[in-house]
Amino acid sequence: MIDRPQPYVESARLPVPAGFGRGFVLASVFVCAACGLVYELELVAVASCLVGDSVTQASVVLSVMVFAMGVGSLLAKRLRCHAAAGFGYVEALLALVGGGSAIALYASFAWLGGARVALVVTSFAVGVLIGAEMPLLMTLIQRIRRQDAGGALADLFAADYVGALVGGLTFPFLLLPLAGELTGGLLTGVVNVLAGGLVVQWLFRHDLAARERRRLLAANGCVLVLLLAGTAFVGPFEQAAREAVYGGEVRVAVDTPRQELVLTGGAARSEWAAAGELRFYRDGRLALRGRHARDGHRAFVRPAMAGGPNARVLIIGGGDGLALREVLRSRGVREVTVVEPDPGVVRLARHDPGLRALNGGALDDPRVRFVHADAFGRLRDRARADAARFDVIVSALPPPSASGDLKLYSQEFYGLAARVLADEGRFALRAGAPGAGYGHNFWTAHATLRAVGLEPCPYAGDRDHLLARHAHPAPPTCPARKHPRLPPSTLMHPRYTH
Repeated sequence: MIDRPQPYVESARLPVPAGFGRGFVLASVFVCAACGLVYELELVAVASCLVGDSVTQASVVLSVMVFAMGVGSLLAKRLRCHAAAGFGYVEALLALVGGGSAIALYASFAWLGGARVALVVTSFAVGVLIGAEMPLLMTLIQRIRRQDAGGALADLFAADYVGALVGGLTFPFLLLPLAGELTGGLLTGVVNVLAGGLVVQWLFRHDLAARERRRLLAANGCVLVLLLAGTAFVGPFEQAAREAVYGGEVRVAVDTPRQELVLTGGAARSEWAAAGELRFYRDGRLALRGRHARDGHRAFVRPAMAGGPNARVLIIGGGDGLALREVLRSRGVREVTVVEPDPGVVRLARHDPGLRALNGGALDDPRVRFVHADAFGRLRDRARADAARFDVIVSALPPPSASGDLKLYSQEFYGLAARVLADEGRFALRAGAPGAGYGHNFWTAHATLRAVGLEPCPYAGDRDHLLARHAHPAPPTCPARKHPRLPPSTLMHPRYTH
C-alpha cells in the first residue's frame, strides 16, 4: 500500500476565485456526507422492517459498510490522476445505488423470498462508493490551493461530520414522515447526483475534455431521469410487491408512521370461499387469521378473566380489538385501558368491516379507554403515580421470538407490570411454544416472570400462554413440572432468540 511520491499537479483553472471554489467543494462534501448517512440509515430501517431484529441488521449494515469504505479508498487511488471525472462517475453511481437501495431490498424480499443477501451486497456497494469519495475530494481540494495534508483533511472531515449530522436528523424527522422510505431514498439520490454533477461540470469543467464532459453529463442525466421516474412509480411498485408477498388478495394497505398494515381476503365470512380467508399483517408478519382469531383469543383471555376480580383491566397491544372483545364479554368489567402505540391499528379495526365483524365493535364500548403511547413508559408512569392497580393485565403482543421490541419482555417491564397488578391480579401473556424451536424463549419468559416475584403457569389448553400471579399473598395452583433453569432477560442483556 506504499505509493510512489506523486508528481506536482498544477492548480486547477476555476470559473470563480480559489476561496469560493474551495468553499464550494466543502459544501459538496457536506451534501454528499448527508446523503451517505441517509443511505445507511435507510438500509437499517428497511432491513429491520423486512427481516426484524434491528440490532442484527444495524450491525450487518455498519460493519459491511465500514469495511467496504476501506476497499473503496484503496480503489480510488487509481482514479487520482482523473479525480474530477472519477468523482463525477462515483457520485452518479452512488446516487443510483444508494437511492434505489430500499427498492432493491423490498423487491428481493417480495420476489426472491428474502432480503439478507441483497442487504449485504447493497451495503458493500454503497460503502465502496462512499469510501472512494474522500481520496478524490482530497485531490480536488489540493488542486484548488495546495496546503498541508493535515489541514486539508481537517477541513474535509469537519464538513463530512457536520453533513452526517444533518443527514442523520433529516432521515427520521423529515424524509420518513413526508416521503417514506422508498421515495425518500430516491429523492436523496437526486440531491446526491446534482451535488456531484455541479462540482465536476461547473467548478472543474476545464479539467475535462469535451468528449468526457458529454459522457459524464449523459451519465448524470440518465441517473437523474431514472431516480425521478422512480418516484412516479413508487405507488405501482409497492402494490405489485404487496401482491407478490401476500398474493393477489390485498384488500387494504395502510402505511402508518410505525408500520405497514395489510388486510387480505374477504371482509365477510361468506366471502372467504371466493376471496380468501381474512388475514391481518403487521409489517409483513401475520397478526391474525379470521378463521382461528376468535377461538385463539378466547382460549388466551378467558382463563385470566375467570380467576378472580376483573373490574379493572389493562390490555397491552391488542389494537385489533380481538382480546378486548373477550375481556368485555366477562361479567364485572367496569374499566378497560388499551395501550396501543399505533393509532392506525385502532382506526383500521374500527372502520374495516372485516376486523369490525371479528371484534364485534368492542372498540366503541364506553368502558374502553385507548392510550397511544409506549407501554413501558406508560407502566412506569403509572407505577410512580401509585394509581389504582389492575385486576387483570393481558399482554396481547406476539411471542418474544416474533417481536422486535424485546424490552416489553424484559425483567424491568415485568417488574413494572407486577407493581401495577393487584394482589389477587392475573397477568396473561404469550411466550412461544415450550417445545422445539421456541422452547428457550418460553422458559426464558418463565424465568423472567419468576425473577420479579410472579408465579407463571402454562395454560392447560394452550401451552404457549403463561398466566402469572403474585407469589404472595395469592400463589396459583399450578401443576409442578421440571423446567430448565435459565437466567432472566433484562434490558441490558436480552436472552431471547430469533
